[in-house]
Amino acid sequence: MKFIHKCFFVLRYRYFNPLFKLVRTQYYLLQGMQVGKNTLLPSIFTTWPHQTSIGSNCVLETGIKFKYDGIWEKGPSIVIEDNVFIGFDTEFNISSGINIGKYSNIASRCSFIDHDHGIKLGMRIGPQESVKAAISIGEDVWLGTNVTVLKGVTIGDGAVIAAGAVVTKSVPANEIWGGVPAKRIGIRQ
Repeated sequence: MKFIHKCFFVLRYRYFNPLFKLVRTQYYLLQGMQVGKNTLLPSIFTTWPHQTSIGSNCVLETGIKFKYDGIWEKGPSIVIEDNVFIGFDTEFNISSGINIGKYSNIASRCSFIDHDHGIKLGMRIGPQESVKAAISIGEDVWLGTNVTVLKGVTIGDGAVIAAGAVVTKSVPANEIWGGVPAKRIGIRQ
């Protein structure tokens, strides 16, 4: 029985999963998504595939959500450069745009939201116009699990964001930030 389980495991992970990822990647390419060499797509969710561009040699885990929040527009608005890792269940909720630089690591369950509701007093919140500002993540950045990055934030090259942080303002290069809201807790040396 152990032999059968081992054979099934080898077939599944060496042959079936890569084959399904290849077919899924081709499916999204036909819909306008840009996917670089040596990048295969696991099971993901996307509203407008043409709004997403993923570079070469990227590793994506299952459950990632690429949500472009708006009507059809020419894309891409979600740009992920080469050699990026994106963990399980990460969400991109984008209206304006996001760019993630090369060699960055995004841990599981991170959220990127580049818009929010207006909150002017004297009007209902729902019908107010959305406030939008693009997000920029530099090269060689590491975001721990459950990090939330909000509108208008720029995270500089080499920065590290601690797990569970909520980033509401821009982070300079090579700094370590954590907390809610996130603030500087150290410098990389």
